[in-house]
Order: sequence, then C-alpha cells, then structure tokens
Amino acid sequence: MKLSIIGSGYVGLTTGACFAEAGHHVLCVDSDAEKVNSLKAGEIPIFEPGLEALVKKNVAARRLGFTTSTEEGVDHGEVLFIAVPTPPLEDGSVDLSYMEKVAREIAQHLSSYRVIVDKSTVPVRTGEQVARTIREHARPGVEFDVVSNPEFLREGSAVADLMKPDRIVIGGNSDRALALMQKIYEPFMAPVLVTDINSAELIKHAANSFLALKISYINALAEICEVSGADVKKVAEGIGADRRIGRGFLNAGLGYGGSCFPKDIAAFIAISEQCGQPFELLKEVQRINDRQLNRFLDGIREALGTMTGKKVAVWGLSFKPHTDDVRASVAVELVERLVAEGALVSAYDPKAMSKVQELPVAAKIRLAASALDAAKDADVLVLATEWPEFASADLEALRSTMNSPLIFDGRNLLDPLAVRDFGFQYRGIGRGNVAERG
Repeated sequence: MKLSIIGSGYVGLTTGACFAEAGHHVLCVDSDAEKVNSLKAGEIPIFEPGLEALVKKNVAARRLGFTTSTEEGVDHGEVLFIAVPTPPLEDGSVDLSYMEKVAREIAQHLSSYRVIVDKSTVPVRTGEQVARTIREHARPGVEFDVVSNPEFLREGSAVADLMKPDRIVIGGNSDRALALMQKIYEPFMAPVLVTDINSAELIKHAANSFLALKISYINALAEICEVSGADVKKVAEGIGADRRIGRGFLNAGLGYGGSCFPKDIAAFIAISEQCGQPFELLKEVQRINDRQLNRFLDGIREALGTMTGKKVAVWGLSFKPHTDDVRASVAVELVERLVAEGALVSAYDPKAMSKVQELPVAAKIRLAASALDAAKDADVLVLATEWPEFASADLEALRSTMNSPLIFDGRNLLDPLAVRDFGFQYRGIGRGNVAERG
C-alpha cells in the first residue's frame, strides 16, 4: 500500500521505516527542510538500535522517501498518519496546535478518499476535533475517515516493538477505513484490537500511566526497604513472579523521565479533570517520582558533607539506555542540580554526548571521553543510566582512579557485594544493608 507519515520525528521516522520494511511504499513528510535533506542523504538524526540500517535499506529499495510537501504526502498516501509533536502546556494539558495545523493542511489538499490516522499521543476526543477541522477546511463532497492508531514504542527497542508488536489498537467507526488499516498491519502477524476512536485514544494514556504507577510503587516500596534492611530487588522478584503483577517496570531507581511518561501523566491528569473525574492516584504517582531524586541527592550530600568543590563523576545522561534521548532526562536534571550546589561534575554517556553538548549545562561540566575518564580523581561516582557497559566496568581500575571509594548507584545496576570486595562504599536504591552482609 501507499502510505504517508506526516511528521518525521522519533515516532514518524521509526514507523515509516518499519512500514517500508513490511513492503509498503512510504513517504515521510516533515516541515524541517534540513532534517529532510539529511534523511535523504542517509543521516539519521536519532540513535535507535537497528533504525539506521532499516532506513538505508528501504531508501535504496525505493520503498521509503522523504519530502517537505504535505500536498505531495496527501497525493501519495491512501492512508495518512499524523505523527507530529503534542507537547505539554504549562498546566499539563496537551498542545494540539501541530495536530490542528496538519489537519488543516491535509484538508486543503484532499481531492479523493483518504484515511487520516492519529498516531501521535493525544487526549481522548481528539479524533473528533481532527475530523471537524478537516470537514471545515476541505472542499465539499470529499470523503475521508479519521482513525486512532496509538503507538506503543519503547525507545531503545522501537524497531522490535513495531516489527513484532504485542498488540495493535485501531479505533474507528468506518468499515472502509478499518479494512484498510487491517490490510496495513497484515504483514506484522499481531493481535488487532478494534475499538471506537475514544477508547483507542484513552488506551495510550492509560497504558503509560499504569507503567509509571508501577515505577512509583516500587520506588515508594524502596523507601520502606531502606529503613527496614530489606532488599528491594528481592522484593521485586518476589512480587513480580506473580503473573497477575509481572516483573516489568518494577525496578527501583531515580524515577521515570523521558519525553513520554512525565508528559503523558500530566496530560492524563488534565484530561481527567476536564472530564470532571480527577485522577488523584496519578497525582500521587507524580509526587513520588518528584521526591525520588530529592532523596537520592540528600544521600550524596550527607555522605560528602557538602557538594561545594566536590568532584562528582556521573555515568549516564540519556533518560534510559540504548537511546541518545536526553529530553526530560532524570540524569541530566541530576547533573544540573549537582552543578547548582557547587559540585565539579565530570560526565559520560555511551551515546548521548552530542545531544548533551547542545544543552546549557554542557558549558558547566566536563564531558569525559570514557567512563573511567569521568571517574578520574572523583570523590563519588553516581550511576544515573543503566547502560550495560557500566555493569561490566573494571572495578579494580575504577578504584585506582577515584579519589574516594564511594558509589551511589541510582539504577541498582551493580552488585553491592562485588563492589564491596574492591573496597567501595556502596549506596543503591532500597538495597537496605545488603552491601554489609557477608
């Protein structure tokens, strides 16, 4: 099939590349001419495992192309996917101006039947608004349908999530549109859940909020583990073995961050209040997440006596491993707060260094060439992102390069007993007194 993706950011580019890999002919549209020219030249603006190879392969096979012209996109695709940003407003609600703009542009160029798909994460009832905008601006008599098709991508494994999804959600009320959508997804051999548009839109926010709830739950539990001497990792294994609960997202740490969870939870809270049904549970999820970094910094401050003039090595800057995304990264916020208190920060990340260089905080810290380089003469080492290479670090070399053998593990990545054997003092999240046991 001929498909167009309007918006070639993280979701749009990955979706377009995977649709092309499945055999469809895809045209990705973006208003950023520089980005489009870079993509045409084979330069991928984000790091995502497997994505660069997929883009280059399908561009070469002429199944994937790029343009700045919405008109060209509307003319090309039988189905038009809208994958533009939906950033938060100051009150937590969603800015739908990009969606509105694209809906108007699509309407102006419609000349025959098209299916318009909301792929962006949007509040419930956005599909109704998109349909209304298109009807108002399209020429009389032109037929179209609006469908909701939320994405469930995890940065760092997005290609796998798209190529082998655990479910596909399609929200719509037109048999004609639903038939085309099911045809698109036939090659993916995944369960398809067909709903009304409002339910499909709500599923996305509900899913992300539930995952964030699990993270805040285990972090709140970690506080109890610390004061009681229990080990949160063992507790998580015990409760996660229950199939009704599951082990996923029960990893205590510095809290959730990134471009999705904070935004989507704030949006869902705003949506619930607009519906007259405030979601108080999600407000507590936010509060727990906000205090997690505060508690962690309190521990470092207590151990060092003062932050001023102390050399702090930070391993990890991306909001999670296997991505270079530093948007709303807890690791970056940690660095910013350390610097604000007078610490001398040296930081390293396997993939996010170039993205960090674009941030204001980059001028106030040392960006190291390697993990060991970052730890040179450090008074404390802080693990902020759980990159696998940090778990296999040479502890003997690390001990010899640091000024003081103190580790604060914000992701519970290291083995406390192994670290102790090399002479380190270790502080994790909710690990109780595990490092003192023998």
